[in-house]
Parts: sequence; C-alpha cells; structure tokens
Amino acid sequence: MLGGEGHLQPGEVALELLIRQIGLADSSLSHVSRAIRWVRDNYAEPMRIEDLARLAGMSTSAFHWHFRGVTAMSPVQFQKQIRLQEARSLLVARPDDVAGVGHLVGYDSPSQFNREYRRLFRAPPGRDSARLRAATDLRDVLHLP
Repeated sequence: MLGGEGHLQPGEVALELLIRQIGLADSSLSHVSRAIRWVRDNYAEPMRIEDLARLAGMSTSAFHWHFRGVTAMSPVQFQKQIRLQEARSLLVARPDDVAGVGHLVGYDSPSQFNREYRRLFRAPPGRDSARLRAATDLRDVLHLP
C-alpha cells in the first residue's frame, strides 16, 4: 500500500525487501543446482570452478559463496564426497579392485584415493567394504530390510 505521497510504508518496505531476498535466494539456488547436477553426473571428470560458475551464470567468487551456502561445502569438497560415496557403493560389489574403483570414480593416484577414503569413512577401502558386505550378509541371514 502506498502512503499519502505514493511511498511504501515502513512495514511494507521490509516485506518488499524480504520478498526480493527470497526471490534472489531461489534464483541462486536454481543457478547453483545446475552446477550440482553437473558434478553429480560427471563426478569422475576433471572439474574447473570457472566452468561451473559459468554454468551457474555467476562470477567465480559469487559461485563459491552461493555453492557453499547451498551445500555447506566447497565445490571441490562436494565432488570429493560424491566420488567417495560412489566408490563405497562400487567396492561392495568389487572388493578386490580398490585401485580400479578409485580410478573409475576419478582418482589418478591410488594412494590419494586410499588417503581420502580413509579420512571420510575412518577405514581403508578394503576393510570398509568387507565390513559393509558382512553387515549386508548378516541382514540377509536375519531377513532384515
């Protein structure tokens, strides 16, 4: 509503600003979601932050800020998380090929893959996958979901 001279009242100004912020936040989310989708679909590929920022239609610094606001991590940390989660799933089916799985998810160095896997899951890949398979086998024996 307009005041006597064609201006918004103070409460209306605050509401208008809030609506604009929500719209901007939603816009940033949709832009960042394009980059998130790309990382999820291409996690094993090399990634350049500049390319992701361009995909999101943002400057590199704005992209970093909005990406962290949406995911609570940097783009590189997000890619690493996706890679390692995928590796964990693959290792349950392919326990004897730790280096091959690391390479499949984008790691050129087996030692870097092992180091980062151990940091995230608190166990080396071979031991962690054996534990996961044993837990799955136990659930099957006990007929648990």
